[in-house]
Amino acid sequence: MKKILIDLEAGSKASVFDQVTAYDAGVDHILAYGNVVLDEVTNLVHGAMFTRGGENLKNTAIFIGGQNVPEAEKLMEKAQDTFFGDIRVSVMLDPNGSNTTAAAMVHKIACGRDLKGKKALIMGTGPLGMRTAILLVREGCKVCISSRKLDRAQEAQQHILKSHGVDVTPVQIAGQEDLAKLLNEGVNIVSCCGAAGIQLMDLATWTAAPELQFIADVNAVIPFGVEGIKIADNGRDHEGKLLYGPIAIGNLKMKVHKAAVKSLFESNNKVMDLEAIYELAKAMGS
Repeated sequence: MKKILIDLEAGSKASVFDQVTAYDAGVDHILAYGNVVLDEVTNLVHGAMFTRGGENLKNTAIFIGGQNVPEAEKLMEKAQDTFFGDIRVSVMLDPNGSNTTAAAMVHKIACGRDLKGKKALIMGTGPLGMRTAILLVREGCKVCISSRKLDRAQEAQQHILKSHGVDVTPVQIAGQEDLAKLLNEGVNIVSCCGAAGIQLMDLATWTAAPELQFIADVNAVIPFGVEGIKIADNGRDHEGKLLYGPIAIGNLKMKVHKAAVKSLFESNNKVMDLEAIYELAKAMGS
């Protein structure tokens, strides 16, 4: 029986990236829907639930993506509310690649290491930054999340607390002086999750940080988020700091993404959310 993936997105166009990745993961056919609103979700999900019964249900799955992360989260919640009993299909949430990228980034840092008690700084309050913060808290870190404006960091902190029940510390970093001061307060991990093409941390600042051990940057557009990092760094040691660049993180992200899609068709009741995707990443190794 053909493996069918139903792609639901709030944006006007379904993601080409996600569709190509799904085909590479072994999906036979994709039904892609853009401009999906909450009132349409029930009928779309019913089409997945009631066309294939019993064991054949596992051959249909739902992927929720797109650029609008808050709207995607609402679509995910509505889809899960539509299921009942054993009449359901597996579903995956990865809008803007935020879940798979966060899982890859944190796994690069955490693989084979005990991070309990480490102090981590997340630079960036977007969906990727918030998800990275959540996973590092799960690993036992004390996490700060930063923005140039304190109110944005505070909004991210409140969203994380409300959505996942974990708390982080909001901080304002308006420039390298603020950053240097914070790094000197015992920061061990920095994850740069800012907008593409914006340098967030210069070489002099991070090389002078006495307790900094790990730096990860997902920005693949020059200038990188971290000055001095190389795009393919995969644990390169530079003055006692281990560096992870965007290609190393991105390569693992792609492996995790494909494995997560493939896993949807193992049963009809998988929910591949942030936590499940991270567990899958950990099972895959580095």
